[in-house]
Amino acid sequence: LVGGMIAIAATSPTFLYQGLQTFHRRKKYKKQSVSNAFHRLRKEGCIDVHTHNHQLYVSLTEEGRKRAGRFQINNLQIKKPKSWDRKWRIVVFDVIDRQRIKREVLRGFLKRLGFYKLQDSVWIHPFDCKDEIVLLRDFFGFTVREVQLVIAEKIEQSDLLQNRFHL
Repeated sequence: LVGGMIAIAATSPTFLYQGLQTFHRRKKYKKQSVSNAFHRLRKEGCIDVHTHNHQLYVSLTEEGRKRAGRFQINNLQIKKPKSWDRKWRIVVFDVIDRQRIKREVLRGFLKRLGFYKLQDSVWIHPFDCKDEIVLLRDFFGFTVREVQLVIAEKIEQSDLLQNRFHL
């Protein structure tokens, strides 16, 4: 929860003050606990606090962005639009054996996001997922050569896939 607050705080300088007040009221957390979490994140180098023209700014450091990324990928979902654009999103990846663990975790995320496995390293989904794939690729440190998103209008076994995704 605190990590999510950090991610949002990076985009809004006033978030921290308003967010902490709302957070405190809703959950009935002790003010000292919230303050301790804020100071711990600052001490760990996750957030940077500075003032400019009498305005307090809170921003994520590189370490904070990494930690916030973990929270972002755990909450990833592909939104289902009202109507399907009749395009298939195909994720193709070729990850070296030394990064086997990252490759397996990527497969797990694709499965959790609702992708269908065509082959071990070829997964398909009918809805726009570019942002989600870019986020996963960046989070795991893959290059575009290692993980690619292909958008196709026609694919063999389209009827089978349409049934699989209830289109």
